[in-house]
Amino acid sequence: MKAVLCHQYGPPESLVYDEIPDPTPGPGEAVVRVRAAAVNFPDVLFLSGSYQVRIPPPFSPGSEFAGEVLAVGPDVTWRPGDRVSGSMMVGAFAEQVAAPADSLTRVPDGVDFADAAAFGVTYRTAYYTLRTVAPVRPGDAVVVLGAAGGVGLAAVDLATAMGARVIAAASGPEKLAICAQRGAVATIDYEQENLRDRIREITEGAGAALVLDPVGGPYAEPALRALGRGGVFVTLGYASGTIPAIPLNLVLLKGITVRGMEIRTFATDYPDDIGPADAELARMFADGKIRPYIGARFPLADAAAALRYVADRKAIGKVIIDVA
Repeated sequence: MKAVLCHQYGPPESLVYDEIPDPTPGPGEAVVRVRAAAVNFPDVLFLSGSYQVRIPPPFSPGSEFAGEVLAVGPDVTWRPGDRVSGSMMVGAFAEQVAAPADSLTRVPDGVDFADAAAFGVTYRTAYYTLRTVAPVRPGDAVVVLGAAGGVGLAAVDLATAMGARVIAAASGPEKLAICAQRGAVATIDYEQENLRDRIREITEGAGAALVLDPVGGPYAEPALRALGRGGVFVTLGYASGTIPAIPLNLVLLKGITVRGMEIRTFATDYPDDIGPADAELARMFADGKIRPYIGARFPLADAAAALRYVADRKAIGKVIIDVA
C-alpha cells in the first residue's frame, strides 16, 4: 500500500511518499481502508518532534481517518465493509491503517467519509470544553480565538447551537465571513483591531463570560483582559507556536478562572462525562445539526503540501486528505 512516511524529524517537505506492506490486524484490532484523513496542527508538531508526546520515526503522520473495515483480529465485533471513523496518534496518512477496534465509531448513513474524518477531534475538543470543562449557558458571550480553524469553527458551531452569543476572532475578512456564516453574532480581525477593546465594545462593557483559545501567542492576554468578572478562560493549544504567559494579578483582580483541556486526557479527568458527551455529539452529527467546514482537500501524494498549508495558518476549517 501507499503511505506518507516521516523517516526523521523535520518540516513537512521532508516526508516521503512510498510503498509499504499492508497491515495485519492483531488481537483487538481492525484494518481500515482509509478513504479520507484529516490534517490537524499537532500533526505538524509530531513531524518536528516538538509535540508534548514524541513519536520516534519512522511513522506515518495523521490522526483522524474514515473508511471501510477490511479485516479484523480476534474478539472484534466489527465486520468487513462496516463504515467507520477513528483517531490515533499517528498512522492515518496511508491507504490502510490498523487501529484498536474500540477506538472506531460507526459512520452514520448519509454522512460521507470526508465529513466523518473531519469531525472527531475538533468537535469533541470543542464539545467537551463547552459541555463539561467550562459549561456554557444560553446568552453567554463566548469569545473564540482562531475561530476559522478546525477547533475554532467547531466551537463557533457548538456554542451557537447551545444558545451562546459567539464573538469570533480571526485574521482577515475571508475567515471572518465564514465564522459569521456559521453563526457568530460579531467578528473581530485581531490583526487589525484592538482585541480587548472590541470585545468590551461588543459586550457593552460587561466583558465575555468565556474565552476559548486554541492559538496562544499575543492574543491570549488581551482576550483574558476582556473577560467579565468571574469569567472563564480555557487554553486548548498553541497553534501560533508561542505559549503565552498570563499575569496572575488579572486572575486575582477579576476573579476569573483559567482552565486547560486536552482531548487525550479528557476520559481520565472526566470519566463519568465522556460517554454521555460522545452520545449527545453523535446524535447531533447524525441528525445533521452540525457538520464540519472543509476548506481544502489534497490527494495523499500531496500530504506534505497539506501539512504546510496548515502550518502556515492558511486553513479555514478542516483540511482533508483524499486517500482513495
